Amino acid sequence: MNTTLLLPRVQAAYRWYILALAALTHTLVVGMPTMSLPVLFPTIAQDLKLSVVQIGVVWGMGSLTGIVMVLLGGMIGDRIGAKRTLVIMTLLTGLLGGARGLALNYPLLLVTVFLTGLVQPVVPINVHKTCGNWFPGRQLGMANGIVSMGMALGFMLGSLLSASVLAPWLGGWRNVLLFYGAIALLVSAAWSVTQPLPTGGGDKGSTVMSAAPPMRLALHEGILQVLRLRNVWFLGFAMFGIGGAIQGALGYLPLYLQGVGWPAAMADSALATFHAVSMIFAIPIAIFSDRLGSRRSILLVTSLMITTGIGLLTVTAGPWVWPAVILAGISRDGFMAVLITSIMEVKGVGAQSGVAIGLVMACSMLASVLAPPLGNSLAASAPGLPYALWAGMALLGWFGFVLFREQ
Repeated sequence: MNTTLLLPRVQAAYRWYILALAALTHTLVVGMPTMSLPVLFPTIAQDLKLSVVQIGVVWGMGSLTGIVMVLLGGMIGDRIGAKRTLVIMTLLTGLLGGARGLALNYPLLLVTVFLTGLVQPVVPINVHKTCGNWFPGRQLGMANGIVSMGMALGFMLGSLLSASVLAPWLGGWRNVLLFYGAIALLVSAAWSVTQPLPTGGGDKGSTVMSAAPPMRLALHEGILQVLRLRNVWFLGFAMFGIGGAIQGALGYLPLYLQGVGWPAAMADSALATFHAVSMIFAIPIAIFSDRLGSRRSILLVTSLMITTGIGLLTVTAGPWVWPAVILAGISRDGFMAVLITSIMEVKGVGAQSGVAIGLVMACSMLASVLAPPLGNSLAASAPGLPYALWAGMALLGWFGFVLFREQ
């Protein structure tokens, strides 16, 4: 039955199913596969004989193609619709992400990670665009908070289960990656049978218009429209610092803790704790931003907490790791929910929300390519020194939110 024929009350109920599927997409297609890599890296490094710097390159490689693809993915979503984009990109993520488990050496691992980076970064943009299509502005922060909580849940489960549970159960790291690929194929099938957004947006209060703009607007005028917006660039500058810092810090954490004598299971638990507290606080932070009426204030506070938590890891490898991880983790996914909502609400973005989100995420991914190998290269001098670099990047990003102005 087509939702365009349903009563508004039924349409309103259907949006919650869409939101649940969107959150699960973040959990199963992006969160768990992504955060499985840091905890699998010690085994992968041993199997493929990789150095710490090579691991940093692998961790950052997925973001290299993402720099371009988040921009194209945003435009594709604006043009053909978020649903079709999610069907295609979750399918390709499953196929290419699973192929990483077939890599027999370092070059092949780089190639498969590179190819996965062509498609996986497009998924979160269109998940958030789906929220903007189905939910009015007064509920948008909450909706983005729920899907961000789904991402945090995936990050937590991926870091907690991939090495200690799934790898022994499935027979090694290769089968873990193949397993995640198969799950992504099932999620693609689920999106393929969802009903489209009703004509006219389904809700007069929806934040993002669902109708596809003309191709010329999507590929030319739409980009120019977004590029002229100073607030989008300020958010992109902020995410260059914050996104790169988070990417570097999380990818290195299990290696760092094991290197200073932590048992592997406890090191994985530290990473899982980061994502667990992030998941718990994602929705409260997002809802509070709806009620406060000032997303910028939330971004300033949460980004400073992330910066401080990462900075503390520079000087501690003992029990103080836990408070540092918790401080940085509390706000991470709530921060992302508020950030995405802020991008969509920038005056002048309008129907080009996919392009705007893509531009900001491209800035983050550029830093995510550079930050891990650059930080990891400092580990030879002192194990905690990479965190000093990443904390400095995060502090630089904080100033982007100082420059950002709500309208």
